[in-house]
Amino acid sequence: MVKEMICMFVVFILLIIFILVGVAFMVLLERKVLGYIHIRKGPNKVGFVGILQPFSDAIKLFTKEQTFPFLSNYLCYYFAPIFSLFLSLLIWIIIPYISGLFSFELGLLFFLCCTSLGVYTVMIAGWSSNSNYALLGGLRSVAQTISYEVSLALILLSFVFLIGSYNLLDFYNFQFYIWMIFFTFPLSLVWFTSCLAETNRTPFDFAEGESELVSGFNVEYSSGGFALIFLAEYASILFMSMLFCIIFLGSDINSLLFYIKLSFISFLFIWVRGTMPRFRYDKLMYLAWKGFLPLSLNYLLFFLGIKIYLFLFLF
Repeated sequence: MVKEMICMFVVFILLIIFILVGVAFMVLLERKVLGYIHIRKGPNKVGFVGILQPFSDAIKLFTKEQTFPFLSNYLCYYFAPIFSLFLSLLIWIIIPYISGLFSFELGLLFFLCCTSLGVYTVMIAGWSSNSNYALLGGLRSVAQTISYEVSLALILLSFVFLIGSYNLLDFYNFQFYIWMIFFTFPLSLVWFTSCLAETNRTPFDFAEGESELVSGFNVEYSSGGFALIFLAEYASILFMSMLFCIIFLGSDINSLLFYIKLSFISFLFIWVRGTMPRFRYDKLMYLAWKGFLPLSLNYLLFFLGIKIYLFLFLF
């Protein structure tokens, strides 16, 4: 039993290291892709074709002096980025390993709990800075995240009704012959858009509206604190890409095709950033409550009807 616990701990530490390396190369990919979208070169000086650029940025950020506002609530201000990164890394334990590393039955509920807690880190980071701009950015981010979490939860619930399980391994078994995206394509678009809003990405990056909020809830953070917020955001992007693949595109984690699909979904996040202008805030709320919510509710009732029909007439 002790050996199993030690093995699980070591594998989880390795998983965290690989996630952080993946985040580093995700940042490099984003800067390269945005560079080519702007018809210019991305980072290409540090190392071979700029491959060491993320690591030099990380060293620079973590070796800079840590500053904090004189009137800030210091403990909350200090721990908010740490807790944010902790949540972004903790959520990865629901990966559906067929060998069963941390495979537990209520994986989707754990995911919803962690994403709901992520709202608090943004709110506390914005409030504890004691800056008007940071507070406004935090409030806007919380409002948008709550708006989209409703449709996210309903989409997940509709699949739970269809599959009859919260375990992500069952998504893999259910999609053995055909992927979900073929008969739930509108839901996949809603899910992807909700993921953009959940991770505060363009065109829904209202927490970081430079033109009106300087930089949003993280405006007072520098050096290590800023780097941790940055890492948490990109770890969330990678996780949301992985979850998209598991729910809609099949999830054989042992195959190379899964990682190609994951990389493509991550690329879509960057592509949207280079293409779309920022949404207007009231239009975002309109889209969330009057567009996505009715659609996800309809799909929920549709899947529930299918299950009731199968139960009554086929069994």
